[in-house]
Parts: sequence; structure tokens; C-alpha cells
Amino acid sequence: MVALLKLFLMAFSFVFWAAGLTMLTIGIWAKLSLETYLVLSTKEYPNTPFILLVTGTAVIIWSFLGCFSAATEHRCLLCTYGSFQLAVLVAGLVVGLSSLFYRKDIAEGFQNGLQEAIQSYTEDEEKAEALDFIQRSLDCCGVESYRDWFSSPWSMEQQTPNSSVPMSCCRARKGCLHSPLPSDARGIFHDGCFSKVHDFVSDNMFYIATAALGLAVMQVVGIVLACLLATQIPPHARPPGGALPH
Repeated sequence: MVALLKLFLMAFSFVFWAAGLTMLTIGIWAKLSLETYLVLSTKEYPNTPFILLVTGTAVIIWSFLGCFSAATEHRCLLCTYGSFQLAVLVAGLVVGLSSLFYRKDIAEGFQNGLQEAIQSYTEDEEKAEALDFIQRSLDCCGVESYRDWFSSPWSMEQQTPNSSVPMSCCRARKGCLHSPLPSDARGIFHDGCFSKVHDFVSDNMFYIATAALGLAVMQVVGIVLACLLATQIPPHARPPGGALPH
């Protein structure tokens, strides 16, 4: 029985390590992919990418403890390993559920944030750069449409007020070919950014939530295995090698 539990726990620790590596990769990807978008949100949200990075790194390190504690039949280490998995379970639930519950709030925050970024385009450099990046990346312009720029302070300062858009709205790298814009607004992106940002962030938050909740569910197996193996080992048993457990 003990040998079988050891084998199962060591196999699970390997899967646990692979899951930690996956979580770390998702955290890095989320940090790089979503950070620019989240700059424009006016809503407070849990720092999901950071939680994924920290949890993934810890899982990779502690998965080796699982293999070691199972191989040496160290009761104290098994209990510690089980406690750590319980903490990972809680972290996974927090990341997963918050990503699902906060998607609507984040979407609302983006709508307000995009509007504020347009109004403060000439004053807030960080938000201006984020907005330009989003407009180029998603082929969009403005919040609901390119016309949102016409009433902005930035447009009022141009030579053709009420008909100007930033170069990040232009389809060609050299900029828009017509100034003022013609009635059909050719040469610029017509679609607004809000719907595209909302879909992009919501979809990716859903993937992150699914991965985090999947890891959390998997921890239940590890906790059960660690507890079962710990109960099979006498409190004062000597681990292999003859040394007394600490």
C-alpha cells in the first residue's frame, strides 16, 4: 500500500511540476499580452498575471519536495507538502473565480478608460502610448468609432479640428492620406476599440480562469495522496538511511 501511494505521489509531483511550468508560462504571456490593455482600465482588479507568476514559480520548486518527501517517506515533509498544495488550491480558486467574476467590471472599466485616454491624449503619455498600441494592434479607432476623436481636446488643437484622428488610426504606416478626412473616412480604421478590447480581454481572462481552476481541482488529488501516505507512515518511523526524522 505504501509503495503504491509513493508511486502515485511521485507521478503526481511530476504532473504538478508540469502544471507549474504551464502556469508560469501563462503568467508571463498574460503579463506581456494584457498589461498594456489593463493600463486603460479605470476599474481595480486582482493582479492575475502576478499571482500566476508567483504561484507557478512556487509550484515548480515545491514539486521537487513532493518527490523527495514521497521517496524518503518523511512524514513531516508530506504534511508540509500537503499544506502547500492546499495554499495552491486556494490561489488557483482566487485567480480563476476572480477572472470570471471581474470580466464584466473590467469591460466597463475599459469603456471609461478609453474615453478618458482620448480626452487626456495630450497630457497622459502612458495612456496615450497604450491607446496608440491598441488602435494599431486591433485595427480600431476611438471608443465606439473614429468619430469619438472629433470632439477630443487633441483634435481641437490640430489644423483641421473636428475631423482629425491620430496616426495610430491610419491603415498606412505613413499616415492618413487625406486631411481633413473625406466623408467616407477612407484610409483609417472605422471600428471602435471598445468591442475589440472587450472581446480580447474577456476571452483571455476566460482561458486564464480555466487553467487556474483546473490546477486548483488537481490539487485535491495531491492533497489526498499526501495525507494518505502520511497516515501510513508511523510518527516515529525511521526514513531509509537510518536517520531520525526531524
